[in-house]
Amino acid sequence: MRWSFRHLRELIPTHAIPADPARTRHLTTALDAAVGATRVTRLDGSTATADQVFADTHTDAVVVLHDGVVVNERYDADMTAATPHLLMSVSKSLVGCVAGILAGRGLLDPEAPVTTYVPEVADSGYGGATVRHLLDMRTGVAFSETYDDPAAEVRVMERSMGWRPLRDGDPVGMYPYLTTLGTASEHGGQFTYRSADTDLLGWVCERAAEERMADLMSSLLWIPMGAEHDADITCDMVGSAVHDGGVSAVARDLARFGQLLLDDGAGIVPADWLDASWNPGDDVRAAFAGTDHEAVLPGGWYRNQFWFVPNQHGPSLVCLGIHGQMVYVNRVTRTVGVKLSSWPVPQHAAHLVDTLRAFGAIGGTFGTGIDTEQRGARLRR
Repeated sequence: MRWSFRHLRELIPTHAIPADPARTRHLTTALDAAVGATRVTRLDGSTATADQVFADTHTDAVVVLHDGVVVNERYDADMTAATPHLLMSVSKSLVGCVAGILAGRGLLDPEAPVTTYVPEVADSGYGGATVRHLLDMRTGVAFSETYDDPAAEVRVMERSMGWRPLRDGDPVGMYPYLTTLGTASEHGGQFTYRSADTDLLGWVCERAAEERMADLMSSLLWIPMGAEHDADITCDMVGSAVHDGGVSAVARDLARFGQLLLDDGAGIVPADWLDASWNPGDDVRAAFAGTDHEAVLPGGWYRNQFWFVPNQHGPSLVCLGIHGQMVYVNRVTRTVGVKLSSWPVPQHAAHLVDTLRAFGAIGGTFGTGIDTEQRGARLRR
């Protein structure tokens, strides 16, 4: 599994997401050994250093930025700074940003019915849903995300998208599969994590912009933010991108993405799109509070394909993928944390919480009001 996460191009067809070397954003590096030594209280009540948390959670790569400067960086198990790694559902946040950019340009209406862009789903469970329902995963579509159940829709869809062997009778391609989904409840209700919602969102973006997702990500996000390396996104057997979890990228480029989010979109993603994500309405919080996620991420919410997790330094924006992929952004401590992993299991509450606490504790070491002189002294050290 660890090998496959780094070699998707050799296993599954992909579309390139090109970077532009002439526009690469340089990252200043001032590594600080004290960052890895930060003490963390783990979910089980024990204490450890941040480095120990990373070592115990099947880490492949970690990059931490403070005010845009790399202060901690590690690669394990033959991973390097130039090695692409599967992002799993961190990909969803990239798609959400593409949607935000298109909305800011007037090409996509978040309140429009999804059938405005993809009429093919009118007779499916997505009939009557809006783009906003997709963005916040509040559709009423019948779709189970139970990873250890081979009959769950998330696993069945993988056959149509080419991540598992196709069986007789399976729709050929992910988009045809989406048209077969039924209804479980009314749209606009409780938050329910559904990868299919992101896949339809990606299809909507492609229709709105009349471009495929790989090209949209490259021109709207990857090149403008100054990525150093090409990324890629897996596609199904008929060439449709796997929006919900198919992107692979290097850790430093993911850190650049996190810094863009910290910098209010950096003029690339609309600031009001991100502000609406950080400051949702009460209904968004209520839609999350009644779910099983509340027990692991208390007080959190889900908006525009981002997770939000409150901690002692205010809420953190988090992009998450199964098997331990994470981008962590905290506005108060001005920190960005990236962790790429190969957990043996898709979900692990202790690994997730311990990683969140490690990044939170690291941010806390920088304080919430460090002045210019202190920052300069820290970088010189």
